[in-house]
Amino acid sequence: MISNIITKGINGMPKIPGDKSISHRSIIIPSVSNGVCEINNILKSEDVLHTLNALKSMGVNIAENKNKIIIHGKGLNSLRAAKKEIYLGNSGTSARLLTGLLSSQKFKSVLTGDKSLSSRPMKRIADPLTKMNAKIYTTNGSLPLSIESSNLKPVNFNLKIPSAQIKSGLLLAALNTKGETSIIENKVTRDHTEIMLESFGANIEMKNIGNKKVIKIIGQKELVANNIDVPNDLSSSAFFIVCALINKNSKIIVKNINNNPSRNGIILALKKMGAKIKLINNRRNNNENICDIEVVSSGLHGCELGPEFADLMIDEYPILSIAASFANSPSVFRGLKELRVKESDRLKLILLNLQNCGVNCKSENDDLFIFPSKEYQIKNNLIQTDFDHRIAMAFCIMGTRLGPLNIKDSDSINTSFPTFKNEFNNIGGNFR
Repeated sequence: MISNIITKGINGMPKIPGDKSISHRSIIIPSVSNGVCEINNILKSEDVLHTLNALKSMGVNIAENKNKIIIHGKGLNSLRAAKKEIYLGNSGTSARLLTGLLSSQKFKSVLTGDKSLSSRPMKRIADPLTKMNAKIYTTNGSLPLSIESSNLKPVNFNLKIPSAQIKSGLLLAALNTKGETSIIENKVTRDHTEIMLESFGANIEMKNIGNKKVIKIIGQKELVANNIDVPNDLSSSAFFIVCALINKNSKIIVKNINNNPSRNGIILALKKMGAKIKLINNRRNNNENICDIEVVSSGLHGCELGPEFADLMIDEYPILSIAASFANSPSVFRGLKELRVKESDRLKLILLNLQNCGVNCKSENDDLFIFPSKEYQIKNNLIQTDFDHRIAMAFCIMGTRLGPLNIKDSDSINTSFPTFKNEFNNIGGNFR
């Protein structure tokens, strides 16, 4: 994909796809519930379709009716062994959540993925599940991964790694485990799994104690199906939000956006930088906070974000780094260790590609420093993405100010935002 400079701004109401995190959970949880669940506005991206096809391969009756997904669930022990290995493409969410779900089942499963996913760490979910007596075997700590039948036991976990995927995998394992499992979170992570399990009738309790969150779940209580309206994805909308902020004569409105307080750090950070952003029409749906967001071109200033922001927005640092590159003063973003174990080493790629675009930046001890300039001289216009969708989209936005930038492996965008190019060009973008 080639991203070119735009001169007339971007204006309109781009359609943002359904929330990726909630879409995964909207397939997994109804599949082990009792009854029929209708899901509206699910994200039909490659990652989510891998989760859907995985559950289908284990005997779950899943149908499509116009814009709805309909899942006929038959309970916690209704899954059946897949006839072959379960391929999950590039989806780390699918891999870690399904590892937890399948660890309590009475059959063997083998999870595989593409080259990128097969390089990502899986011991971070396998090790705590092993403490529950799960039988999980990785390949040098990564995929392919095999899960054998075992009787799980409840455990008290004190999570050292702030990861919603790890927490969710443990909760899904605990669903079918006799007794009470407790999880202590020392740092906040997105809480979509807890919210959805509660709405499906799980025996789950969440309490905030000081700066910590304690989750207790008593397993083997059958879930009851509940219809789901998936809100639109804040992480996906962030690319258009930043593009409107850094390009003159721009105004956009993105609608029906998930504004969950455990993952809205990008909005807080951009407002701290002086962004003209309004959250309007605030409401709740399926126990999630929803709003519309109005964005107008803004003169941004740099800011310093502590490591606590990484807990609220780890996926948004690639696009935030683009905003910081066009601010009028330096920025420092601290505590970005988790960026190194996402779909790629995102911290490395942010630095490499910003430097190739002429931006003065550096990293020290997992902190990112960006020193913006009024003018940039492109050193190399080939953007390396390592097939990471968020790096690809972030530097598409960079190209609207610098262009042309040649985004390598831009097909990776289909893992989370298949309509990205069309939606952006419809409001004045210049991608081809």
